[in-house]
Amino acid sequence: MNWHLIVEPDGRSGAQNMAIDEALLLEADRAGTAFLRLYRFSPACLSFGRNEPALERFDRPAIERLGLDVVRRPTGGRAVWHDHELTYAVAAPVAAFGSLRDSYRSIHARLAIALHQLGIPATLAPDRNGRVALGPGACFSAPVGGEVVVAGKKVIGSAQVRRGTALLQHGSILLNGSQDRIEAISRQPTAISGATTLSGILGQPVGFEEVAQAVAAAWDGALTSTVPYYPLPSRTVFSEPDWTWRR
Repeated sequence: MNWHLIVEPDGRSGAQNMAIDEALLLEADRAGTAFLRLYRFSPACLSFGRNEPALERFDRPAIERLGLDVVRRPTGGRAVWHDHELTYAVAAPVAAFGSLRDSYRSIHARLAIALHQLGIPATLAPDRNGRVALGPGACFSAPVGGEVVVAGKKVIGSAQVRRGTALLQHGSILLNGSQDRIEAISRQPTAISGATTLSGILGQPVGFEEVAQAVAAAWDGALTSTVPYYPLPSRTVFSEPDWTWRR
């Protein structure tokens, strides 16, 4: 399959990033196009899963006092603090990957190969029997089956949504820093003991550019560098408080 590669090192707001990812999903459904997007957030951003009960779990007044950028993703899962990381997004026809489980593992397998190229002994977490409950806490609190881990600790957190004939899977690759910000504004603090970072593993700084190059080099398919070819709307649902705090 031919892929459009979009690399955006400068960073965008949470609302802009989610609007772009959703636009890529719609284009993949409309035209059968496949995209690999590598990007970051600026400023640092707190994102909630599509159906996460954010009002119950997080202190909205504290978040607003701190002036944090916050967005609700179109995908599921739990909260992620986007800072010192690379976020990837895959928007492609479902037919390219198959079932939810198969696509989840296939995309993560490619990312694990990229980490190996950087000297990081990444593996995929084994599948668990039964459904894993998405309780309070951060996305990186504990790995689930098929996620990328190093020595049992989660280094990439992902979520997926499907629309029509296409899927969008995006996730955070932790370069440095921590997810402690989530606990600071949580109404139900839980220790984030299941996360690690690439810099922590290697004992040296790991930058956005070198990880982006490794991911592109490990990708299965022809990549054509491109840029989003549609205008960004001034406002989208992702910039609306009614969407962000809908539950």
